[in-house]
Amino acid sequence: MDILVLNSGSSSLKYLLYNWDRKRSTAKGIVERIGLEGSAIIHEVIGRETITIKQNCPTHKEALNLIVSALTDSKHGVIKDFNQIKAVGHRVVHGGEKFNKSVIIDSEALKTFKELSNLAPLHNPPNIMGIEAAMKLLPNIPHVAIMDTAWHQTIPDHAYIYALPYEWYTDYSIRRYGFHGTSLLYVAKRAAVLLGKDPFQTNLVLAHIGNGVSFNAVKMGLSYDTSMGFTPLEGAVMGTRAGDHDAAIDLYMMEKLNISPSDMSNILNKKSGILGITGKYYDRRDVLKAAEQGDKRAKLAIEIEGYRGKKYIGAYAAALGKLDAVVFTAGVGEMNPVIREKMLSDLEMFGIKLDGKKNQISKTRNAETLISADDSDVKIFVIPTDEELVMVEDTVALMEGRYDIHTRFKYSFQDPGYVNILREENFKKDIENNPELVEIRAKAPR
Repeated sequence: MDILVLNSGSSSLKYLLYNWDRKRSTAKGIVERIGLEGSAIIHEVIGRETITIKQNCPTHKEALNLIVSALTDSKHGVIKDFNQIKAVGHRVVHGGEKFNKSVIIDSEALKTFKELSNLAPLHNPPNIMGIEAAMKLLPNIPHVAIMDTAWHQTIPDHAYIYALPYEWYTDYSIRRYGFHGTSLLYVAKRAAVLLGKDPFQTNLVLAHIGNGVSFNAVKMGLSYDTSMGFTPLEGAVMGTRAGDHDAAIDLYMMEKLNISPSDMSNILNKKSGILGITGKYYDRRDVLKAAEQGDKRAKLAIEIEGYRGKKYIGAYAAALGKLDAVVFTAGVGEMNPVIREKMLSDLEMFGIKLDGKKNQISKTRNAETLISADDSDVKIFVIPTDEELVMVEDTVALMEGRYDIHTRFKYSFQDPGYVNILREENFKKDIENNPELVEIRAKAPR
């Protein structure tokens, strides 16, 4: 039984084809830089060379067509046609209060996702586009929505209620929801495995750093607080999103510029953050390159992002009291030692001590690494996320009628002996270029 999962980000579309009978991925990949120049698909198949195909993808619809082409290609594909796929799992960023766990998509669910689009303007629209395109392509199989907000349903009311008129919560559902939940669930469970602890006896600070950024305090295995709020706009500095700032600025500038709420929303979500500071870039690879070449605003963006991230790590360490580990994940968190170092410097008072050399070595999306100093009281892990595997397992469990919330459901990757075969193959290639990765690879206690 082949399961396809689609993970639509604001400028990317990840996919995974998983054979459930053999319990292994058969192909995975990502279409990057959607809506930008230089968009391309990176397509990986076990036992074959990774291929990159450059193709203009103005929207997620073209990106999905490119994925279909790659999976069914006579040379690079793994299936003859899409009828072999028996279910599709879709990432949905905002489920509001109506959805607190993964669900099979019907017309009512799709309607609700559309109604919530203004709460996640960079994500729900491409999520919906991917769902509708896939449902048109494969109309006779189950399509499942895996909610980014579900992981955060355990946040206590003193952490999710804003200091605003209480009626705004009761009448309009204004509250902190939190996002990136599928990724955070995966790395929280994996961190517990690497620590050799019961997941519900662990305290963690998780840093999901990509174009979007979430910091998450995990108390006794449950989401306790998170940086994103009512929408994915609140929180840390992000690629194009402003994150935390004085709301009066928005009102002041709306008057000064004579712009509408819709115009301001577009500025805060699409023209702020790293892009707003640099004026040119939001991809951190571009920012780092520009900073190395002397671009002062690029250097400033790095300092601002690092400083703001450090504040979240410190605040959540204080909120948790006792901390077992700090975990970095997602594209920037997994591959950018500069940002990690900026966020972790001078946190020894919390027992957090980075090993600079290990941090510089850790650049892989195919293995979990330990980058804390030997005498650090708190472990620092870099754990490549695997949202797609969570989505596969939720999708199959819903099809088979055994799905439940994570406190009553055990995932395959919680087994200390769990191995991702595709990543193992790719890691062999990584260590050819970076042999020292072997020395910092994190291993579960036996």
